[in-house]
Parts: sequence; C-alpha cells; structure tokens
Amino acid sequence: MEKLNRKSQGLEKKFPIKVVQYGEGNFLRAFVDYAFQRLNNELDFNAGVAMVQPLENGMMNMINDQDGLYTLFMNGIKKGTKIQDIELITNVVKGINPYKEYSDYLDLAKEEELQFIISNTTEAGIEYIDTDTYNMQPPVAFPARLTVLLHERFKHFNGDVSKGVTIIPCELINYNADTLKEIILKYCALWSLDNAFKNWLLESCSFHNTLVDRIVPGYPRNEIEEYNSKLNYQDNLIVTAEPFFLWVIEGGDELRKKLPFDKTDLNVKIVDDMQPFRTLKVRILNGAHTAMVPFSLLYGNETVMQTVDGDFTGKFVDSIISEINGTLPFDKSEVLAYSDEVMDRFRNPFIKHALSDIALNSISKFKVRVLPSLLQYYNDHKQLPTNLTFSFACLIQFYKGTWNGNALPIKDTPEIIEEFNAAWQLKDLELVVNRVLANEEFWGEDLTKINGLVQDIVLALSEIESNGVEQGYLNFNKQFQS
Repeated sequence: MEKLNRKSQGLEKKFPIKVVQYGEGNFLRAFVDYAFQRLNNELDFNAGVAMVQPLENGMMNMINDQDGLYTLFMNGIKKGTKIQDIELITNVVKGINPYKEYSDYLDLAKEEELQFIISNTTEAGIEYIDTDTYNMQPPVAFPARLTVLLHERFKHFNGDVSKGVTIIPCELINYNADTLKEIILKYCALWSLDNAFKNWLLESCSFHNTLVDRIVPGYPRNEIEEYNSKLNYQDNLIVTAEPFFLWVIEGGDELRKKLPFDKTDLNVKIVDDMQPFRTLKVRILNGAHTAMVPFSLLYGNETVMQTVDGDFTGKFVDSIISEINGTLPFDKSEVLAYSDEVMDRFRNPFIKHALSDIALNSISKFKVRVLPSLLQYYNDHKQLPTNLTFSFACLIQFYKGTWNGNALPIKDTPEIIEEFNAAWQLKDLELVVNRVLANEEFWGEDLTKINGLVQDIVLALSEIESNGVEQGYLNFNKQFQS
C-alpha cells in the first residue's frame, strides 16, 4: 500500500497560509481543520493551515512526513442507522517545530494572507511565565510565543492595520480569548514593547471567546487494521470523531463576514454571548463525563459506552444528569433535548472512549464541571443531591490510588497526588474527608462549611469500602433518603 503524501494523491498545489494553528493534536485536526476544509470545499475559501508544535515533544515529524495529509473518520448513528463518513483533510500545508525551526516560526509573521490564529494548548497552556524573554528561542509559554509572532508581524508590515489577525483560542477555559489577550498585554509591559504595537494589537487584531464541542477519541489504535482496510493508502495519522459538531464563537457581523459558516450547514454559531451555551455544555456533557469516571472505574468499567449501557451504571448516569438539569436556569425542554442528545453521543458504538483518558486532571475538572451543580442543588433545595454527592465520594476514593489491590489510572499534578496520599494516610475516614474538603486550592472554597457534606461523604466512603460500589450506593441511597 502506498504512503500517504501530496504527490501520491495528486495534491501538490497548496493553499496559501491563512491560518496559524498552535497545536497538532487529535482535537484540532478533527475540529478546526475540518471546519476550515468545509469552507474550502463549499465556498472556495482557499485557506491553508500552518501548524505550530506547542510542546518540545510532538507530532510534527509525522505530520510533515505525510505532507500535512490525514484521514478523518466521523462515526455515529443517524436515525438508528450506523454511519461512517471518511474525509481526507488536505488544508494543512506546513508543520513547524519552533524548538528546532525557530526562524521558520518567525517567518509565519510575514505571510501576506494570514488572517486567523487558532490554538488548543490544553487548559494549562494559556499561562503567564514572567521569566520568558523576547529573545528566547522559543519562549516557554504559548502566549509569550504568540506575542513575539504578533510583534514580528507588526514590524514586518510597518503597523499596517490591514495585517491584523483574528485570534480564536479553543482551550477549554472560560473567557479563553479574554485571558489570552490579558496575558499578551502583560508581556507587552514585561518586555517594554512600544505603544504603537500595543495600539495595533488592540485596534487591528480581534480576540474571540469560544466554546468547542465534539467528542474526538483520536487514533483508533485497537482497530487500526480495520480502518486502514478502508483506505487505498497507508495513513499513520488517522483520527476518529463523532459526527456531532458545535463551535460557538463570540463576535458580530464583521466576524461573520470573515468566517462565512452561515453559508454551510456546519453548526458554527457566532453570537454576542456564548455563556449560556458554555454552561449547558460544561454542566451536562463535561459534568456527566467527569462525575461518571471514578464511579465507573471503581465499578469495573473501562469505557463511557460500557458505563451508560450498564443496567446499574447507566441508571446512575441518568440520575446524575437529572440532578444537574434541575440546577440549570434555562428552558426545560431545551435542557432535556440537549441531555437526550448527550446520552445518545455517550452510546455511540463507534466511540470507545476510555474512562482512564477522561480521568486526566479530575480534581480541576470536578471543580469546574461538577461542583457548581452540587452547590446549586444544595442552595435550591437546602439538601445535598444523592448522586452527585456519591460521585464526589467516588472521586475521593479514586484518588486513594488503589482499589481491590489494583492501581488506578490517576493522572494529575504531583502536588495534588501528594496531598491525597497525605490525606489517606490519616486512616480515619472523617479525618481524610475533612482534609480533602477543606483544601481551598482544590475547590476554591472550604467545602467543610457545607452543612452535612462531610458526614454524607464519610457515609458514602464507608459503604464503598465495606460493600463495593453497587451495594454501597444502594445502602447509601437508602440511608441518605431516610
């Protein structure tokens, strides 16, 4: 089977670079690059993407080895029928590793047709590191590198207002563009960059907060032979995703003109305020994901689909979502419709979404995605929610690190892991729970002040350790409701 590259596919003519993209991972390739390809295919948008590797160890060699080409498999169910759409993504024209090709990275600032900066450097990527300097090759923080690139563009084009760029970060933090802009301005001050550049940045460039929503399992390692059998070339960068697609971007008419997604059927919403969309998605989709992971791993499941299809675990996830739904200040029919859609997405038979993958940084995720629902439920009802509380107990049990003599797939910062190790060494469950819930660095507040929360989690943990997850939950639920 022939190697995938532009010559073998007759695609030697490349698009001009209109997009610089920080990140080369599965999500951006299955989401943003796919979206721009739709514009190219349907509207002759003529946009090429230059990828910038954000970390020292990355995939840029593999991407350049295939001339930026890769295959996207979109797998799901429509009206009860399994579907699989296959698309060769062709708009990535260059991949740059700034750790080895820093001058090539700076040359991106000189691209005449550059219009958009896209990023997904993970939630931790939009950070300010005050030891970064302008002349580092490259600076450590992504915002610092972007500041250098923008300043180089400003200098190269002598402050031409028409050479400003549209900056659309996709990191999963709230107000991602506002945060990025604030940090770039900090670097302007730290490096004493001139006011003319700062004015160009504020007046000629635009920053847009976003919400992204698509489940992207990525490379189908366990089924790779099956996937390759559907191709007439060898692709080492296959990426899988669900058909569902939602991109919400804050902006107005000017952005709609720049990004004419309204002339396609792709679900891109350019809106004045993305917060309602974010709340719905983060609380239900992400919240249910995060809440189910420790519970389901302790039960013995390995994937999301196993979890939602299981008699016991599926009912638990339904109950979690029901509690979350009741806390949301939106039209109930809209909330239920989205919840039903989320459960269908979880049941997608093509997506073997490993719970261990979702377990990454579970403490920070629980704080953002689940805890607000638990606290809102408590404020609304003056009592704690049964299932969200039990999920919280499972999270604490999970961070003990072992279960039934087996190691658990904890993936978090060394500081968080060390703190849980110290807490669990206290042996007494009440001491363990008090220490964990009082940690304001974990939760942003002292949760021991929530009436009954310590006692209920101690009760749940006692049942889990004595009787396992299923019987422990049933016993907890009976005592909780009495």
